[in-house]
Amino acid sequence: MKPLLLVLVYITEEHRALVSENFDLIYAPNEGLGADRSNGAAQIAARGKDIRVVLTNGTNGLLPSEIDAMPKLEIICTLGVGHENVPIAYATARGIRVCNAASTNDDCVADHAMGILLAAIRGIPALNLGVRQGKWRDDIPRPPHVSFRRMGILGLGAIGKKIAKRAVGFDMEIGYHGRTRRDETGYRFFDDVKSLATWCDFLVVAAPGGKDTFHIVNADVLTALGPRGVIVNISRGSLVDTQAVADALRDGRISAAALDVYESEPKPPQALLEFENAVLTPHVAGISPEAIQASVQRFIDNATRHFAGQPLLTPVN
Repeated sequence: MKPLLLVLVYITEEHRALVSENFDLIYAPNEGLGADRSNGAAQIAARGKDIRVVLTNGTNGLLPSEIDAMPKLEIICTLGVGHENVPIAYATARGIRVCNAASTNDDCVADHAMGILLAAIRGIPALNLGVRQGKWRDDIPRPPHVSFRRMGILGLGAIGKKIAKRAVGFDMEIGYHGRTRRDETGYRFFDDVKSLATWCDFLVVAAPGGKDTFHIVNADVLTALGPRGVIVNISRGSLVDTQAVADALRDGRISAAALDVYESEPKPPQALLEFENAVLTPHVAGISPEAIQASVQRFIDNATRHFAGQPLLTPVN
């Protein structure tokens, strides 16, 4: 008999079929923690006593009360590296294993980070629109170039390192701030994010979400970044104060913003919609056919290894 799996995030029909080869599937995607959780709640109420596996993500997470309603739950997996809304300590106390899909979408996120940074610095969305409206290069300000400038990375984990590698290809100087010093990289370490922002031209947010990093990029940090600076966020919306970004753009205290994640998601960041120099994408940095396939396969591998009594590939607890 296959273990009963509850999937709380969107996956394609093809991936549902793939997962169903190893698990009895309950597909009930939610819209995020604090949003509409009725799909998952209804299935937990109906079949919670038999659910042994949950697939969620960092944004959706899983509530302690939901864990309590699944007495046979053995393992929680996240589709992606984030797990900020999974109660790790609570799950551990219950003897429930937690794993993620670390390293399955690092390259995709790093590619997207560089893409939106380039779009923001060179003003590519506005240039594209201008051509369609009949404007030519003599009618617009000259956009600055990207190479030979300074990139500051908040969070030099696996994704941060991938972004730095790409930035080095643009002959950028790299600095970073994070919980762990990475002296082996040769990049310059800063003791706090404000000092990093003061030093760099482009500040890329690649740190984990959660209460410890809530609004770590605030008005003071943006002011330190300066009028030629660009803020990039491909991490979690909670790290960057949306209203502070809007105020900094309006006052000219930063040059541009390039954001893939928002505090308001899945709703758009209303405070930023008026700004031509805010490049906005809908939390797709980690999404590509290749990355999603790898993330789903990582879930299958971790969960099947758990039930076979083998070590997990990417354990969290």
